[in-house]
Amino acid sequence: MSMKKFLHCLNCGKNLGTKEQNGPAYCAECILDLNYRTSDVDRQDIDKELQKILDFFVSDVSAAFHKDPAASSLLEVLTSYPGIKAVLLYRISHFFWKLGMPFIPRYISDIARELTAIEIHPGATIGSDFFIDHGTGVVIGETAEIGNNVTIYAGVVLGGTSLEKKKRHPTIGNNVVLGTGAKVLGPVKIGDNVRVGANSVVVNDIPSNSVVVGVPGKIISRKGEKIEKIDLRHGDMPDPLSITISALEKRIQELEKKFSIIKQPKEGDIEIFYGDYGGGI
Repeated sequence: MSMKKFLHCLNCGKNLGTKEQNGPAYCAECILDLNYRTSDVDRQDIDKELQKILDFFVSDVSAAFHKDPAASSLLEVLTSYPGIKAVLLYRISHFFWKLGMPFIPRYISDIARELTAIEIHPGATIGSDFFIDHGTGVVIGETAEIGNNVTIYAGVVLGGTSLEKKKRHPTIGNNVVLGTGAKVLGPVKIGDNVRVGANSVVVNDIPSNSVVVGVPGKIISRKGEKIEKIDLRHGDMPDPLSITISALEKRIQELEKKFSIIKQPKEGDIEIFYGDYGGGI
């Protein structure tokens, strides 16, 4: 039988059976191999990474007070904020991930998910002043990269769109707000000072200083407006569909004025008028 018909362990190359059996990609020995050589670890790198955890602890907790007006005490934030718990546990799991330690990073991230309903892969890279508000349903993938001063609300997903072992998750810039339920999919790049509206789905790169809304996400530029460092207005978003309808409505009214034979609305008729940010009767 041709060797191409056999499935082999991706790690050691051991024969796992025929491809028709759809077995696992790794043999049992490789899956259970938890050997870790401490001789390969640079002690100075460990000290630097531990110091980063402490620095991030300060910035992450401070971000909760700066970005959530409900935060009243340090004890409350540390014990009652699932976003803070998830991020702190992520910092620890990421430390072990960078050391190349098997099993432990993923186990810590799984504990965090069970405690907080927030799933952050230990391989993700997250900057300072990071805050997850509430956070239920937040998912951050392995190759995601997040800059400084980023705020994420419940239901946000930074997901991948490929099965290949490569960069497959989003890169988020600095001073970014991702509104409730927003989905950013694939290795797209989100620039600095960007707001993504609630329930938007972003599948393309977004330049800096932009506002994105819709499915798929559409860019609503804010030219000339400076975005504050802390910008929580993830619900204050223009509606591109309403803006389009409004423009069409104005055009129709202009055309109607040019034709006197068009029947004019009677008293008591109901008409819908779309404004720049929505509609009304």
